[in-house]
Amino acid sequence: MRIIGGKFRGRVLAEFSGEDVRPTSDRAKESLFNILALKLYGARVLDLFAGSGALGLESLSRGAKEAVFNDLSKDSLAILKKNLTALKIPVNGEEAKLFNFDYSTCLDVVKGRFEVIFIDPPYRFDYGVKALQKIADKGLLTDEGIAVYERDRAFEGEVEGLEKYDERRYGKAYLTFFRKKSVGDGE
Repeated sequence: MRIIGGKFRGRVLAEFSGEDVRPTSDRAKESLFNILALKLYGARVLDLFAGSGALGLESLSRGAKEAVFNDLSKDSLAILKKNLTALKIPVNGEEAKLFNFDYSTCLDVVKGRFEVIFIDPPYRFDYGVKALQKIADKGLLTDEGIAVYERDRAFEGEVEGLEKYDERRYGKAYLTFFRKKSVGDGE
């Protein structure tokens, strides 16, 4: 696993071994960051199910001002800290904040709003829909902000306060894009 663009381009990241881990493929990640390119410079990013931190680190590499990383697993945070150290990004400095909470608690305690929120929970759990609803309810996206939900199937249904505006498939992964629902949008 490597960073594919920006100032850390080509840097190899420490990653997990084993069958249970499912990092976003380079192809999906490259397409995702091409879509987000104009949103990232100076952005505040939340990597809610951070794992090794690949999505948040890619965001920092491409000009994000701050990445907030969260993962419940202490093993994930240890790998993330190793990756931050390798990139010479201070842990819990101005650019990178780390939280060790379940996703719901993180969404309760995190301060401010975000231009980009990555939601990439383990596929076997359907935490993403609940996370999206909490993001909408708490107003965690900026007016132009985007939440990106990765899962193993197309998104069906609605999230009150958010609108699904795009969805892409890359192999087994579906990336679904949400933004704040505009006042007056089909209520």
